[in-house]
Amino acid sequence: MSQTPVQSDLALWTTLRIRRRHVEQPRGLDAKAGRWITRIKKSRKGMALLNRQANAVLAMESSLKDLTDEQLNNRVVEIRGVFATRKIDDDQLVAGTAIVREVASRELGENPYKVQVMGALGIYHGQIIEMVTGEGKTLTCSVGATLLGWLRRPVHVITVNDYLASRDAESRMPIYRRCGLAAKGITGETEEAERRGLYRLPIVYLTQKELVADWLRDQLKLGRILDPISARWKTYGSRVGSQAADQVLIPGLFTAVIDELDAVLIDEAVTPLIIANNRGTDEQAPLYMRARELAMQLIPNEDFIIEHRKRKAKLTDEGYENLEALLTEDDKDKAFWRSPRRRDEMVEQALTAEHCYFPGDQYQLHDDKIVIVDEYTGRFMEDRQWQHGLHQAVEAKHDLEITADRDTLASLSFQRFFRMYPHLSGMTGTAAEAIPELEATYSLPVRVIPTHRPIQRKMLPDLIFRYSDDRWHAVVEEIMAMHKLGRPVLVGTRSIESSERLSELLNLAKIEHEVLNAVHHEAEADIVSRAGEKGAVTVATNMAGRGTDIKLGKGVREAGGLHVILTERHTARRVDRQLYGRAGRQGDPGSARNIVSLEDDLLIKFSARVSKVMRMRYTGKHNPLPRWLKRVFDMAQKKAQKLAFDSRAQVLKHDEELDKTLPR
Repeated sequence: MSQTPVQSDLALWTTLRIRRRHVEQPRGLDAKAGRWITRIKKSRKGMALLNRQANAVLAMESSLKDLTDEQLNNRVVEIRGVFATRKIDDDQLVAGTAIVREVASRELGENPYKVQVMGALGIYHGQIIEMVTGEGKTLTCSVGATLLGWLRRPVHVITVNDYLASRDAESRMPIYRRCGLAAKGITGETEEAERRGLYRLPIVYLTQKELVADWLRDQLKLGRILDPISARWKTYGSRVGSQAADQVLIPGLFTAVIDELDAVLIDEAVTPLIIANNRGTDEQAPLYMRARELAMQLIPNEDFIIEHRKRKAKLTDEGYENLEALLTEDDKDKAFWRSPRRRDEMVEQALTAEHCYFPGDQYQLHDDKIVIVDEYTGRFMEDRQWQHGLHQAVEAKHDLEITADRDTLASLSFQRFFRMYPHLSGMTGTAAEAIPELEATYSLPVRVIPTHRPIQRKMLPDLIFRYSDDRWHAVVEEIMAMHKLGRPVLVGTRSIESSERLSELLNLAKIEHEVLNAVHHEAEADIVSRAGEKGAVTVATNMAGRGTDIKLGKGVREAGGLHVILTERHTARRVDRQLYGRAGRQGDPGSARNIVSLEDDLLIKFSARVSKVMRMRYTGKHNPLPRWLKRVFDMAQKKAQKLAFDSRAQVLKHDEELDKTLPR
């Protein structure tokens, strides 16, 4: 899709205008004032307003049903013209929403419920909407995105993976098309030339990683250009500037609607997105191998200690001395090993790789390469590398070819990126726990939308075991009990290793099942969609098919619905709630239970002393332990959440410090 000079200059101007927008995180009194302002906004456009507007939308249903298709099309054209002025009153917003609702009903046979209308209006008003799993966030988003698209500003709908970006853009297309809008999905396979055209559509679906990576590539192309005129007429680079104007991918940041907002703005906020170039093989490969040889000769708890919470190894004073003594004459002849700081850092990374990073948990061996596994989703992150020599240390651990550390060209946190949008909104099934952080960081009010039907899910008492093996046997027994009743079971695990281990136990018990993790991810949506069939057993990591409904099969409702088993608490309660929410959707029956052990990582990392005492107290006990131990898990989870919040705050602070050095 070619551009005229005027179009390319306009795209460049909007990009540079956004680029100069520096949004700093308020602190101290400013932060407190900001939270009060957010709460004032919340009160002005609170649930009462959403409820009133949604009732008004539903009141128009009968009159719109009587319209012919031609009359409805005329109404669409008329209301689009009103929205294009960007001066919309309450009655016009209600009318526009009601028209989109009628379009959805005619084009897809999906007539948004009142709670979905409330969610769509919340998106239009720039709010975070919490709607529990199964309440129809995809339809809600499409109504809200249509209203925002009519304002004639590009709308970026952010999804958690490429599959959902393609699926939702295609499935919602009949609504957008009849409402006079075009929409398309961008995935990792979309070529650059095509991307440039797609970003200029009214609505585009894509993941946050694709979007931020394209934004960073634009910034690298632009360099220190500050405005379109200098881009085209700088005496030393008018040709380069003209090319920059023509090659900008993203014509500014205006409106973003984030699906699964907590995953994007909280879970993914710990690690900034980095654009880097690969230097090929590493000339220091022999040094990483030698560092591992030295590390394996050191004694745990004497020469080094493991800080499980920080996931790193640290040499002790005795360890520094013993490491020095382990050096051979050949080592001492090399300048690297004569430098204590660099030598000690490389050995500590080797120890960290050996004792803190494990296949099936933090990474997986795939085609003789180390592939990082996202601990929040269980997905492969094939384009990522750990920094500061850790990735190379893990490669040395498995005697693989050592790849070179990458040169960072650009870096940006998701927090700072999304705060550059003038209009930001989103949806999630679990936002309530993060309300203070979302209000403080993004100045976004959170609306908890009621369910369409009362939740029928039963939370069964936790089963807590001393030993991990006993937990797994209890999980298998519970699956067998539910299997006999004809109830489908969804089992959530924290790691690939755990999912594979449970799969082996189920095979021994001759229970047919499906495994969904980063190793077996190709048929994810298909596996999840069948997880509600009678007698189905699905073992899944956190990826568990976000965005895909688990609908109950024939006879399952009468048998008691879907049963969810959580085999290990996560560091964030939100993630646990997401898994529970797979059962009991839209008034269906269902149940959920935690089956955990005192050997779980959550306790070892975030409640080390208490959990150690409890393990000693219940040594030799193989039956379920007292239920009051649930409080130990609750305390560890709260501590983990607090540390994660501090980590995200540190990432944002570091990003802001870098931001101050950028051109204004």
